[in-house]
Amino acid sequence: MTDEHATLPVSASKNTRHLMANFWRLCRPFWLNREHWWQAWGLLALILALTGGSIYISKWYNTWQGELYNALQTLDYGAFKRLVLEFCWLAGATILVGVYNSYFQQMLQIIWRRWLTRSLLEQWLDQQNFYRLQLTDHKTDNPDQRIAEDVDEFVTGSLNLFLTTLNDLGTLVTFSFVLWGLTGPLRLVLSGHDFTIPGYLFWVALLYAIVGTAVTFWIGVPLVRLNFFQQRYEADFRYGLVRLRENADAVAMYKGERQETTVLTQRFSHVMSNFWLLMKKRKSLGLYVSSYTQLSILFPLVVMAPRVFAKQITLGVYMQIADAFSQVQSAMSSITNNFTEWARWKSVVDRLSTFQAGLDQVAVMPRLQPARSGVDMQAKLQMVCKPNGEILLQDVAWSLKPGDRLMISGRSGSGKSTLLRALAGIWPYAQGQLAYPQTGNTLFLPQRPYLPLGTLREAMYYPCPPRHDDAELAPLLVLAGLTHLMSYLDLREMWAHILSVGEQQRVALLRALLNPPAVLLMDEATSALDAHSEQAFYQALIERLPQSIVVSVAHGNELRPYHNKVLSCTAPGVWQMA
Repeated sequence: MTDEHATLPVSASKNTRHLMANFWRLCRPFWLNREHWWQAWGLLALILALTGGSIYISKWYNTWQGELYNALQTLDYGAFKRLVLEFCWLAGATILVGVYNSYFQQMLQIIWRRWLTRSLLEQWLDQQNFYRLQLTDHKTDNPDQRIAEDVDEFVTGSLNLFLTTLNDLGTLVTFSFVLWGLTGPLRLVLSGHDFTIPGYLFWVALLYAIVGTAVTFWIGVPLVRLNFFQQRYEADFRYGLVRLRENADAVAMYKGERQETTVLTQRFSHVMSNFWLLMKKRKSLGLYVSSYTQLSILFPLVVMAPRVFAKQITLGVYMQIADAFSQVQSAMSSITNNFTEWARWKSVVDRLSTFQAGLDQVAVMPRLQPARSGVDMQAKLQMVCKPNGEILLQDVAWSLKPGDRLMISGRSGSGKSTLLRALAGIWPYAQGQLAYPQTGNTLFLPQRPYLPLGTLREAMYYPCPPRHDDAELAPLLVLAGLTHLMSYLDLREMWAHILSVGEQQRVALLRALLNPPAVLLMDEATSALDAHSEQAFYQALIERLPQSIVVSVAHGNELRPYHNKVLSCTAPGVWQMA
């Protein structure tokens, strides 16, 4: 959830140089990656060649159009027939170049998007960065949207705007020569002095584009900020809907429909209010750009018409000049014509840059990384804090041998779960040293189990690959009281929504029995089980995992008989080992 009054990241208020630096930082790893260098640059070269071909076809069409209107003016039927046949070649070339240009652009887009998505996913999931990011970085909202949507918009927008700009530059150079040559000089007499302006329509187009671009910036700059917040509010609203769906049973039991409606309506109101502002700005920009474009079509026709009536130029030249002026003016007005796309692209670059900066920040944060040595689990914790700096634990040390079972107890809020996360190496606000057994894995079972997307069998073996050995599973399902699920092991369903919390905890507990860890960390992992099932599971741990080191969090003393050591919080920040 984000603050509706939050401000844009710093990059949104920086100048163009900062924007381009952020853009290059995002795209550089892909374009300089030797693994697919030839593929990316080869496709880009092919696209650029086709873009050049498109510009050449536009020039060809300009010449063809002049000849056609000249043939019509002079009633030259033979030339007319030749030009109709030539148009078939012109149309065919236009279709082939346009279609294959779009095809290769899409091919490059999906290759780039695949690489960037994989890169961000790897960074996000590396060393529990996804967990640290939500604890430490409040600027990065909705990482799922950054990876799923913003990467696509970034890649598509970057390629489209780059190729559009390049096409406009090529068109500008090509048709500037055409316009310069066809319009001829403009002679003026002012105060008895003769002035000659060569290629005067070119200079008119340049002045027209400069004024148009300046006015476009004045009207459209707020679109950048509004686009940024529109994406944020949309993501917040979508997150609220997903959260309601994931907790549907709890909301139904609480009869919390009215409260959920209020919260979701409030979030959607942010979407609506920001969208109204977007609509108004887009309307103003659209009215201006449309008027600007329509006037540019009429202007050369009016200016050059007297020369046609004076028989100084032919109808064909007249149409060539009008087309050339339109091409030059449109190319010079590239920013004006594509300002909405530029504004949206900038907001995407800002969001992805903020996400990347957040990943870079948490990647270099100090972390309590367990060392691997010997067979014991050793902990020397100098300090464990809350994110606000409040000390939960200080100067606590212990050593656990294979088969030891430590129970952590204390009142609610004393920091038991936080301590367990520090032992797992994922809590960033901890200082000290940890040493785990050199061989064997570590398994952490939280109070709220996580069931991944996939089959029930995959959930039981998670995070290890599943083994298709029903003979191994059958007795454990009996122990866990899950025999009724035996026939559904390979069925793909939303098991997190189908199974009760107790059943989900039983599935998670099976992971420890199916893949015995060297160290098992349990954060009230049996809280939803009845007393008999809870005791049966702990007894199974003693019998089936005799060499595993078990550290578990519990509130009461019911589980005390299944542990040979206890770490208890006797006062705020004071812990004692017994």
